[in-house]
Amino acid sequence: MPDVLPPTVNNDDDPLSVLDVFDRLEVGPVKLERRRLVAPYRLFYGDKTEQTELIYTYEEDVFDPENPESRNLADMIAAQVALNYGLFCHEIVFIGRFDKTDRQFLKEMAENTAREIFVKKFLEPNPFLVGEAARLPAVKPKAYLRARLTFPVTVRTDHLSHWKTDPNRHCILSSGGKDSLLSFGLLDDMGREVHPIFVNESGRHWYTALNAYRHFRDNIPNTARVWVNADRLYPWMLRRMPFIRKDFAGVRSDEYPIRLWTVAVFLFGVLPVLQRRGIGRLVIGDEFDTSRRVTTQGIRHYDGLYDQSIWFDTALSRYFMRKGWSVSQFSILRPLSELLIEKILIKRYAHIQEHQTSCHAAHKAGERIKPCGKCEKCRRIVGMLTALEENPSCCGYSDNQISACLEALFDKGVYSQASAEAGQLFFMLAQLDHVRVPETVARSVKPFPEILKLRFDPKVSPINGIPLDLRVDLYRIYMEYAEGAVQRQGTAWQSVDPFSHPDLQTPYAPESGSLQAEAADGADKRPDTYFWGELCWPDAAHRLDIVDTALLPVGAIEQHGPHLPLDTDAFDAEYLARRIADGCSAPKPLVLPLIAYGVSYHHEAFKGTISINNDTLANLVYDIGISVAKNGIRKLVIINGHGGNAPSLNFAAQRINQDARIFVCVDTGETSDVDVDSLIETPNDVHAGEIETSTSLAIRPHLVRMDRLQMEVPVFTSRYLDFTSKRGVSWYAHTHKISASGVMGDPTKASVEKGEKMWALMIAHLVNFVDQLKAMTLKEIYQKKY
Repeated sequence: MPDVLPPTVNNDDDPLSVLDVFDRLEVGPVKLERRRLVAPYRLFYGDKTEQTELIYTYEEDVFDPENPESRNLADMIAAQVALNYGLFCHEIVFIGRFDKTDRQFLKEMAENTAREIFVKKFLEPNPFLVGEAARLPAVKPKAYLRARLTFPVTVRTDHLSHWKTDPNRHCILSSGGKDSLLSFGLLDDMGREVHPIFVNESGRHWYTALNAYRHFRDNIPNTARVWVNADRLYPWMLRRMPFIRKDFAGVRSDEYPIRLWTVAVFLFGVLPVLQRRGIGRLVIGDEFDTSRRVTTQGIRHYDGLYDQSIWFDTALSRYFMRKGWSVSQFSILRPLSELLIEKILIKRYAHIQEHQTSCHAAHKAGERIKPCGKCEKCRRIVGMLTALEENPSCCGYSDNQISACLEALFDKGVYSQASAEAGQLFFMLAQLDHVRVPETVARSVKPFPEILKLRFDPKVSPINGIPLDLRVDLYRIYMEYAEGAVQRQGTAWQSVDPFSHPDLQTPYAPESGSLQAEAADGADKRPDTYFWGELCWPDAAHRLDIVDTALLPVGAIEQHGPHLPLDTDAFDAEYLARRIADGCSAPKPLVLPLIAYGVSYHHEAFKGTISINNDTLANLVYDIGISVAKNGIRKLVIINGHGGNAPSLNFAAQRINQDARIFVCVDTGETSDVDVDSLIETPNDVHAGEIETSTSLAIRPHLVRMDRLQMEVPVFTSRYLDFTSKRGVSWYAHTHKISASGVMGDPTKASVEKGEKMWALMIAHLVNFVDQLKAMTLKEIYQKKY
């Protein structure tokens, strides 16, 4: 019906009730094998119950069906497709192992996807809609997610463990399109270890990737394929939606009828391969124009491209960090336009570009897959290659298809491209003698020279938005083909030299300092800007305008048995604070300089111990707290590396809160103790034993004297004196009266593996906590707001 007709809805109070199609969608429980997962999808609506299955299969053993962590990963993979249907269900039930981090992620992504689908599929023209749903008004409910998300079985994060990954290994999420082909070509060109992983959909969409996959399978080591039937589940759902045309499968369109959460279906599907192979980086292929925030009829949204945006990269990297999976996700193409991507691909990697198939209506022609030559994607590819003075026949277009695509390009345009990109394309085509450009187009075209330059935008393509060890080499290659570089200043583009840019050597936020140090290769680097002591005062003023959260590490210099260094507590407190800040989202919390000395009188019988008294420590921390509050800090987290400091630190925290009225807390391991204790075998392991020796082996093995390990596990007459008893009282004693060696525990049971798991747990919990604090006002800390 014409768009001018007023909206007709069946519920005046809820105009979106026409979308309420399903009573309940149940996902799971997953049936898991070493190379396969099968997830039931059950729909309940009216008096009907129907079921289908979502299936992933792998070419190598990636799951352990008896391992809770494998089951958790499989459950998260199976859940992704369901996030497309939060607008149409009263309830979505996820049956499986989901911890708090999983549940929060799924809810946030379901809400965002519901909003995107409402705007892009129901407020904008959609040839697949019929009836009242095609005429919905623009409404702004508190939340667009209409489904209640239910998790019948929830788990704590006790199982959380650290994936052993290597940031020098790169997975390319591969599709056969120009972005993934160029990403592979660049990283391989730079000598990096690359794993092209293709996701094989069960239907014709796989044709897009088939030429490239066959080439990579036969010629490129580490190539892998994951098979999934999600493209069968989508139409199964569509056939049960009354507002979707019955003949939707025959409608020619470059858009999907409903779904928008698609990249994550592939992305989560490759994670088991990353875990098995120890791959630390997940590279997706998205360029400058896929990170957009726009407003449609008063509703702010991501233009249907959230799962291709830089914000998606940030959200996924943060989720992986909180899970302890040690994977960072990014695109190396963010500063590039689509036209510049095609230019570098065809000019530098023609042997790879010949396998490009960007058409979703491709067909078989002998042993090769050929593009349809009719769709909008074909028009764009033919137009770009022609504008670059290359022959589109290089990737399968016939002469007739090339002529038809160019004619249709000027007639129908390239509606999925940004106006500047389309404008530059038309301008370049108009300069070619052999291309017939309509006179009306030729008169109106104008150049947009920034399209063929590197574009650095602080929001969507920051110069430090690529890992440091890749950055300089990539930009050097890009500058061989780009016509310069520009940086956004307000609404204008200003010329910039990327190699003298002040942010060129700043760290890549999602990854830790060790990799950045290697990548710098001895070059002068600006300091990590969230370390308080490394800031100049103007930089501190700038940071304090955007950050109100600080971490204060406090340790001790004291004996740690005959085998561990005296600064164990001090080093560990500072290490933990820095790793927390590394893992937090931007803007990162500020890390204050370490207080290295603590209350250690009880260890003074052992040489090397340096102790300060309780009042000294409490007063010092109090003075620091009052001073940082005057600087604008409103949330202070004290990271305590020594249990003997706890009474003084808690007293100081009370006084700071009383006088400065800011939030102050002390973590002496409380956020992760229950998880760490589950990893050890030793009771009363409180000093230089299994825990501290394991954590030291994980990060400073060269300082652990393995030849001096000895066990001294304290045993007391009363169970109420046990240090690790839930019924134990707090009490104090000089260590030498309990242990002749200074050890209270069993360091002989320590291991690197245990230490890595312990650090992952401590970091993940505190990153989660600090990120939550940063996002809350003081009022929201004191009282939850719904």
